[in-house]
Amino acid sequence: MDNEAELSDAEDAQALARRIVDLASDKQASDIVLLDVGPISAVADYFVICTAMSDRQLAAIVRDIVEALRDELRARPLRVEGQAPSGWVLIDYGDVVVHVFGAEQRSFYQLEELWSTAVPLVRMQ
Repeated sequence: MDNEAELSDAEDAQALARRIVDLASDKQASDIVLLDVGPISAVADYFVICTAMSDRQLAAIVRDIVEALRDELRARPLRVEGQAPSGWVLIDYGDVVVHVFGAEQRSFYQLEELWSTAVPLVRMQ
C-alpha cells in the first residue's frame, strides 16, 4: 500500500471517530472522549468513550450511532458487544472502537487511565 492510501485510511478513521463523537453528543452522552490510541495499540487507531445516564439512553446512543453510520456512510460495525443493562456496550468499527458506558461502569473500568498515554483529541463534558 502506498503512503497516499495509508494517509487516506487514517483520515477516514479519524473522520469516522469525529462523526461518532457528534452522534453521541446529539444523544446527550456525557464526558465524551476521543483518544488516538494508534501509536500504542494494535487493536484500533481511535477509541471513543462516552457515558449514558440510564440504560435507555445507552441503548439509544448505540442504536443511533449504528443506524446513522449505516445510513450516512454505509459503515457497519464488525461487531457490537454487550447490552444496555450491563452498563457497557462496545461498537467495533475496526479502526475505531466505541465504548458507551453507564456512569458506574465507566468509573469502575477507567479506560482513560488504562490508555493514559494515548493522545486525547476531543474531550467534551
